[in-house]
Amino acid sequence: MSDIHNPVLRGFNPDPSILRVGNDYYIATSTFEWWPGVQLHHSRDLVNWEQMQSPLSRLSQLNMIGNINSGGIWAPCLSYSDGLFYLIYTDVKSRLGAYKDAHNYLVTAENIEGPWSDPVYLNSSGFDPSLFHDDDGKKWILNMIWDHRKGKNSFAGTALQEYSVEKQKLVGPVKNIFKGTDLRLTEAPHLYKRNGYYYLMTAEGGTSYKHAVTMARSKNIFGPYEVDPANPVLTSYKHDELTLQKAGHASIVETQNGEWYLAHLCGRPVKDKQCILGRETAIQKCYWTEDGWIRTEGDGHPRDIVPAPDLPQMPASPEENHDNFDGDTLKLYWNALRQPFSEDWMSLSERKGYLRLKGAESLRSTHRQSVVARRLDTFHAKFETKVEFDPKHFQHMAGLIAYYDTSDHAYLRISHDEEIGKNLNIIYTDSDKYDEPLTECVSLSENKPVYLKGNINRELLQFSYSLDGEDWNKIGKALDISHLSDDNLEEDLRFTGTFVGMCCQDLSGTNQPADFDYFYYERL
Repeated sequence: MSDIHNPVLRGFNPDPSILRVGNDYYIATSTFEWWPGVQLHHSRDLVNWEQMQSPLSRLSQLNMIGNINSGGIWAPCLSYSDGLFYLIYTDVKSRLGAYKDAHNYLVTAENIEGPWSDPVYLNSSGFDPSLFHDDDGKKWILNMIWDHRKGKNSFAGTALQEYSVEKQKLVGPVKNIFKGTDLRLTEAPHLYKRNGYYYLMTAEGGTSYKHAVTMARSKNIFGPYEVDPANPVLTSYKHDELTLQKAGHASIVETQNGEWYLAHLCGRPVKDKQCILGRETAIQKCYWTEDGWIRTEGDGHPRDIVPAPDLPQMPASPEENHDNFDGDTLKLYWNALRQPFSEDWMSLSERKGYLRLKGAESLRSTHRQSVVARRLDTFHAKFETKVEFDPKHFQHMAGLIAYYDTSDHAYLRISHDEEIGKNLNIIYTDSDKYDEPLTECVSLSENKPVYLKGNINRELLQFSYSLDGEDWNKIGKALDISHLSDDNLEEDLRFTGTFVGMCCQDLSGTNQPADFDYFYYERL
């Protein structure tokens, strides 16, 4: 029997909802403004995980055009009952200031690989919804309640309401069943039933370094709920020595053999408590005490290495990190910002063997950007592409990018200048502050391809370029990318992670395209 090495889902994979159906395990994680919506992974042993097709892949299920940074898909909950997979998710339209416009939906599928239904609207009273299937056949929706009023606790409690499968809507009264503990900021409610008790697992302390997993229980689903006297069940708070920080927002699963495990989010800082990989997913082994409370085997703190369950090992298929764009569809690890992959802005068919990106809106846009990117999932990485691009003026740009959101990115871009013609330069945006750190652009030959590369060494990114793919030249100094993190803006907590990939802008509106021959990603 081998070990679980945490994080099991590296890079931006927060808010895990873990589920077992037969011998198969699934984890659903948040995707926020990145398309497609909700990332799914599959395992047979809790050790090896493989990405699956995302369930939200149609505009009829999810329309995020205009969604703010770190809006979109929050905290999906995956469950199974009556021969159906149920997936609940929030689409957050606004989140800053007093209000949160957070709309909760439900989709279903007979097969985890789809097709998934169009959504059923549930409510908008708060975020982090989950679905509990009681043993009497009733189904219950939970979500935290958001209270915008001055002088009130914004995290106002946990709403519980019955869901009618027949009517496909919430029915009956709404009950506030739990207002949280002294840790406050109570969110991410999940209900479980064991030995006659309803167990309510929540996240508290906020989704940063005070994050924690807490538990309460009751004989009645409506409460009152008795708080676990040993709370929190899991936290990293005040333990800076731990590799896995921010431990919280969890869900639990029982194996076929009666072992218990807890999936939770975590973060691994690189510098000044900044996590460029975003919040990741880890797994801890659990046990139940004689008096009926769940505990983790790390004395309430997350462990890097955890004993795996007594299950046959099932290695995952290796990921192909070199994409020649020869297929008809993109590989599963590719993502777009807010919009589906479609021929109006990207194409694998207009020029076979190339990914064509058609110039779209600026990197500040929350509507239509031509960006195709993948999660950065390691502190040491190399990523590379070859691009053919014929910019006509300075409003045409294309190239290689390390992207957090519209406020923070580092961009090695090809463009055109009236005096020097086609050229290479760097755009560096930190907390909305735009900069071009090179004193001089690099002049490029017209009608010839350019090879672009980025090397990441923890918080440092070094860009390079080549004219033949063999001889590489560094361009500019190594850039500090520690600001590509959740933690960069104290007044505006964010929730995603760093992506690396390709993009193209045409600020004149003529959709000038760029053709990318390949993209190579290597974990160093």
